[in-house]
Amino acid sequence: MSVFRFRKRLVAACVLASALAGGAAHAAPAMWEVRDHDTTIYLFGAMHVLQPNVKWRTRAFDRAYARADKVWFETRADADPAEVRALVDRYGIDADRSLTEKLPPRTVASLRAALERDGGSLDQVDRLRPWAAAMMLSVLPMTQQGASVAAGADAAVTRQARAAEKPIATFETVEQQIRLFASLPEAVEVQYLDDVASETLSPPRHGVALQSAWLHGDMDRLGPLVVDVMKRDRPALYDALLKRRNEAWAWALTAEMARPGVELVAVGALHMAGEDGLPALMTARGFQVRRVQ
Repeated sequence: MSVFRFRKRLVAACVLASALAGGAAHAAPAMWEVRDHDTTIYLFGAMHVLQPNVKWRTRAFDRAYARADKVWFETRADADPAEVRALVDRYGIDADRSLTEKLPPRTVASLRAALERDGGSLDQVDRLRPWAAAMMLSVLPMTQQGASVAAGADAAVTRQARAAEKPIATFETVEQQIRLFASLPEAVEVQYLDDVASETLSPPRHGVALQSAWLHGDMDRLGPLVVDVMKRDRPALYDALLKRRNEAWAWALTAEMARPGVELVAVGALHMAGEDGLPALMTARGFQVRRVQ
């Protein structure tokens, strides 16, 4: 496998930031309604990477989209690949220290095995920072099964909104999202890579359970499978990737609730789970929140 192919996969991973795959015929992913006397905001837990045959849209979602005066996403799902590539080069490459210098022997062995299984090698990724190698590795199983960012829920809704000239807002720029990973302490980056490499080599993976939970809107399974484990075992990663971002987004949505109208928020499903998820945070801010799907 060429370095170029690895780089393309890393760019795809950075566009989605963190992703789960899906693959079922019928779906009802979770959605909530946040209300006050003159404002409604729908919170939809999306999957960023999907196979093209996944049918996740429902009448409830389409009604929410049709009512919305504005649609919110984590970041631009249609970001220019050249822009993302430049950011990957800026934040994901370490010209001074090799990747293997930073890793314990166990992680080196797991990473080597995971890469070689796909026809790659350590040499092709040895200048990546650990977080970048982890993101690249995390998308390999999904892309091998035909999944893509373009088929993801937020990319599909972005295309629809662009075509209809519906206003779009984002919580973060692509650079801000990449810098979330790039600003992790090196020890946390290494833990992240170790987790991804180990999981890749240890089927059966959680992937099937996760995509099934998302498609059926089963937050009681989705939260414990990922969010609760991350909070318990990787608190620094949880704080950086979920908790602090959710809190910032909740404050942004609180400001939106001061304006009359209807809006739709489509962000990763994991941002909806648990006591630090968006539904819980908006409830804590005094708004009426109810599950509508």
